[in-house]
Amino acid sequence: MLKRRQVYLVALVVAAAITLPWGFLQPRALDDLRNLVFDSFQRLSPRVYDPETPARVVGVDEESLKAYGQWPWSRTRIAELVDRLREMGAAAIAFDFIFAEPDRLSARRIADALPDPKLRAEVSKLLAKTPEGDALLAAALGKAPAVLGVTLADVGGAKQFEPKAGFVTAGDDPAPFLVSFTGVVTPLPQLAKAAQGLGATNWLADRDQVVRRVPLLTRVGDSIAPSLAVEALRVAQGEQTIVIRSSNASGETAYGKETGVNAIKIGAFQIATGPAADVRPRYSPSNPARDISAKAVLEGRVPRSEIEGRIVFVGALAVGLGDVRATPLEAVAPGVDVHAQIVESLTTGALLSRPDWAPGLEFVAAAVAFLLTMGLLFIAPPLVSAPFAPLAVAGLFGGAFYLFERQGLLLDPAYPSLVVIGGYLIGAVTLWRAETLARRQVRRAFGKFVAPAVVDRIAEHPERLVLGGETRELTVLFSDLRNFSGISEGMSARELTQFMNDYLTPMTDAILECEGTVDKYMGDAILAFWNAPLDIVDHPRKAVRAALMMREALANLNEARAQAAQAEGRPHRVAAFGVGLHLGPCSVGNMGSIRRFDYSILGDTVNLTSRLEGASKAFGTDVIASAAIRDAAPDMAWLDLGRIVVVGKTEPTHVFALAGGPDTAESELYVRWRTSHDAMRDDYESGRFAEAAARASTLAQTLPSPWPALYVALEQRYSMLARAGLQEAWSPVWNLESK
Repeated sequence: MLKRRQVYLVALVVAAAITLPWGFLQPRALDDLRNLVFDSFQRLSPRVYDPETPARVVGVDEESLKAYGQWPWSRTRIAELVDRLREMGAAAIAFDFIFAEPDRLSARRIADALPDPKLRAEVSKLLAKTPEGDALLAAALGKAPAVLGVTLADVGGAKQFEPKAGFVTAGDDPAPFLVSFTGVVTPLPQLAKAAQGLGATNWLADRDQVVRRVPLLTRVGDSIAPSLAVEALRVAQGEQTIVIRSSNASGETAYGKETGVNAIKIGAFQIATGPAADVRPRYSPSNPARDISAKAVLEGRVPRSEIEGRIVFVGALAVGLGDVRATPLEAVAPGVDVHAQIVESLTTGALLSRPDWAPGLEFVAAAVAFLLTMGLLFIAPPLVSAPFAPLAVAGLFGGAFYLFERQGLLLDPAYPSLVVIGGYLIGAVTLWRAETLARRQVRRAFGKFVAPAVVDRIAEHPERLVLGGETRELTVLFSDLRNFSGISEGMSARELTQFMNDYLTPMTDAILECEGTVDKYMGDAILAFWNAPLDIVDHPRKAVRAALMMREALANLNEARAQAAQAEGRPHRVAAFGVGLHLGPCSVGNMGSIRRFDYSILGDTVNLTSRLEGASKAFGTDVIASAAIRDAAPDMAWLDLGRIVVVGKTEPTHVFALAGGPDTAESELYVRWRTSHDAMRDDYESGRFAEAAARASTLAQTLPSPWPALYVALEQRYSMLARAGLQEAWSPVWNLESK
């Protein structure tokens, strides 16, 4: 158990070292997985589109291109569109176009392209007083609440940017935290001057090109550039200034640390942001109610209610124009729609938030779930621990989705779930490996000495195979061959080895068949026990049955050896053994050192069992058991031999000879035999030694082999006592003087 605990503790530390640091390292793969989870949450519970939201998209769609030709249209056409939207009461008109080059469709540019110089001069003269398209657009923009797009770039473009909005900063300087660009592509100066706002159309898509985080403010050199959505929201409210609240502003303490932007205020709207002034919109699916065809506006077919008081984004809806983006909900969405969705999220508060404390909470959740998983895996049965990991993962995802849906919080369940799964797999594999090795060790240690059924049961509890022991009540059997030297005399090494194998094999089989454990072989002696390491039901009776089977196996061995000796014409020496049986407390366990140990037993019960085997020599019988064994298996055929004091002991032990099994105990012959035996014992206990000797002599002459040897030994003892006469201090206890 200790070794298993130590191995599991090492596995726990290894699992923690492998999985928990992900929360600090934040590898890119983990961020990708987190995005996948958050995207799935949005798809499961997207923002429901509300037609009352202020944003609308007037799009250059396929219908408009079919009516007015390919894009770009003339600036005159765009000026007409601006005028129409202004007249319908648009609160802001934001163009998702840059207009960085002069109008290529202006009449003068067309005239300049004529190849005939004379014709070119005449046409130019006729068009001299015709207003330029860019001038017309600038005039239209000047009358409208218009916002033009700019594009920020790291290559090319102007190095300076002059925003239309003013900025007020409360707290730390936000500039170091904003996404920075080195250049900017702006509209023509006359258009930029006429517009009320300039906003960046850039996206900062993730590695998979999905737009999840949107910077509301960026930086070009020393200037701050608002996004197109922010500028549209500012212009729609008639505001001139954007307020930036950074760390350590009033009410935004960061304990002296500069942590970036906390919020920006645009008129009536205060928007919580990330450190880089970024937000996470909660997207809604594309909806036809949001989009209006530019052709319909130009033809006056749009209800005024769809434009009046709204923020109108003008951009490309036709797929062929290439302005498409990927969102968590859709792989292909018009970029101008995304701008509109940002305004919808800003104005309705439908923003997703990933607080700065989220990683810390996720780490704590991961650590707690990890410890619960690993602890339960170690102490609980597999039916309890196995479902815990998937239930924990389901709980983490369910809780995270609940907070997403109810509070708009983005808490990552993927990282804690990976920690739980990783920890569970490492822990489960470690336990499986440890148990496999432990069971293999059990089978290696017990397979040759314990019954297969018992080995299987022990293998289910390998924790008991640790250095040390426990005190258990065991039935102990000790057997030894009689006159082994005489039997082995004249045998070659090969013959002696064969004899020992022929003898020990059936003896061992008898013990194992009765669910015993062979502790050890000591030459020709066998030490076995029952009821360890697992409980064996009715173990004393099983030990007695094993002794009877050993007696029968020895008789069969002698018969086979006699036939072989007769066939070979050599003398045959009968093999005999003595068996001692006793029941009592023993210390049982793995005895030895950490590097090498054996499962064995120690204690006074073992010593007494060995002495009982030795006492069988004095009585001239083969199996002697203590009263504890007789009492535990009373249905066996027992013969009372009285009390003896074995060598090394001072207290007497009541012993019995095993005459046979339950069948013998019920036979008429045994009943008569035992009656005569008990009468002999009564004469002895009463000091009538001559009468006891006479009864012993009669039994020796009438009983079949091998029992006469018992009564010959008793007759000799009784006759000796009769000759000596009854002593005053005489006791019926027989003090044995040899082992």
